[in-house]
Amino acid sequence: MKNDNIKHAAAAAAFLQDREQARWHDSAIWWVRQKRDAQAKQLPEWEQLRALAQQIKAHTLSRLDEYLEQFQRNAEANGVTVHWAADAAEHNRIVHGILAAAGVKKLVKSKSMLTEECGLNPYLEQRGIAVIDTDLGERIVQLRHEPPSHIVMPAIHLKKEHISELFHKELGTEAGNNDPTYLTHAARANLREHFLSAGAGLTGVNFAIAETGGVVVCTNEGNADLGTALPAIHIASMGLEKIVPRLEHLGVFTRLLARSAIGSPITTYTSHFQQARPGGQMHIVIVDNGRSDILGSDDFYQSLRCIRCGACMNTCPVYRRSTGHSYSYIIPGPIGSTLGPSRDIKKHGSMAFACTTCGSCSNVCPVKINLHEQLILQRKRAFDAGTLKAAKKMGLLAMRFLTRHPSLMDAGGKLMRKVVPIVPQALTQHSAWSRPGRELPQMPAQSFKEMWQARKENKQ
Repeated sequence: MKNDNIKHAAAAAAFLQDREQARWHDSAIWWVRQKRDAQAKQLPEWEQLRALAQQIKAHTLSRLDEYLEQFQRNAEANGVTVHWAADAAEHNRIVHGILAAAGVKKLVKSKSMLTEECGLNPYLEQRGIAVIDTDLGERIVQLRHEPPSHIVMPAIHLKKEHISELFHKELGTEAGNNDPTYLTHAARANLREHFLSAGAGLTGVNFAIAETGGVVVCTNEGNADLGTALPAIHIASMGLEKIVPRLEHLGVFTRLLARSAIGSPITTYTSHFQQARPGGQMHIVIVDNGRSDILGSDDFYQSLRCIRCGACMNTCPVYRRSTGHSYSYIIPGPIGSTLGPSRDIKKHGSMAFACTTCGSCSNVCPVKINLHEQLILQRKRAFDAGTLKAAKKMGLLAMRFLTRHPSLMDAGGKLMRKVVPIVPQALTQHSAWSRPGRELPQMPAQSFKEMWQARKENKQ
């Protein structure tokens, strides 16, 4: 479970204690990345779509105030009530006010990372309103009283055996029945009753079209549609960066979203909401919560292009081997590791170091965010803010000193050339490497000398 007071390295080390679970998590996430690659290869225009999405988002962010005002005008012309929230607290007050005014005691909610960011569930529950997450993965983690570990696959850190045990305890399913179809049907039956008895439905927003004043919600389970069709009140919570200028632009992003997220050509449901159902209400809450500050940053404004596909997480070697619960911010992985520190560098600064700077996240991002470069800049901010331990800070200062003095750097390199042949011998003597099947191969020191000599001659 996420702990705001623990550093990423310590949380990751705790997760890695269960080696089998860690290996399974790594392979499960990588499988999704491979599906993404297969889908991308099927589209000759894939890179053209990425470039176009980047340009549309860059243009929109440069004129965000104009498009937000246009969106509000068109939404209100459709009969929708538009609210503005400066921060998470105001968002929660607005949602509670809408529900309280209508006497709603139960809210069904489809997936929304924004409401997770704002802490909406506990806020409403403390005021007597039951909140039921209807996305299957979100429902699972809600029943476990933990946050999602992935923005698209909230319960990816759990195996079917964990879910079977949970459902037996919470839903009364058969003990030991791990069949996914059986468990899914049990969850569906339970959720159907909540849909029928809820007084309001809340959805997130994948895209908001300025031209039409409508919002678009992409799901694979249809829960957003059911949660808005049955209750009389529909509330849509959206970050202000979700704006897309025109309806014709939407197709660029929907072709990228599902392929990047889960390796599918498109989400099962791409639902457009432009007005309330007859006799009902529709509210849209537009939330800032620090986004304007990020927009004003020359170094980090590009992170607002994110369409929340999770592709950067699926490829990240650190995320795959540590799970989302090792990160202090509600959004994990590379994108969370820049968004979190942008919000609070002292609280989330360690996330920027949960990165190998391999650049794979930037390579797969459908809107071409320079994620690995942003994480390097966030590290500098963490250093300047004094959030690092003394040992790490001294190590970084020493490295900076060396890189500023080429002669010392060269001397260090020469020393390492002499040390490298000794390292394999030292490792083979370590108990961790002396287990059956894990011995390092004995490599003669001469091979290293020959290698370095060849490099030296090539340089000459």
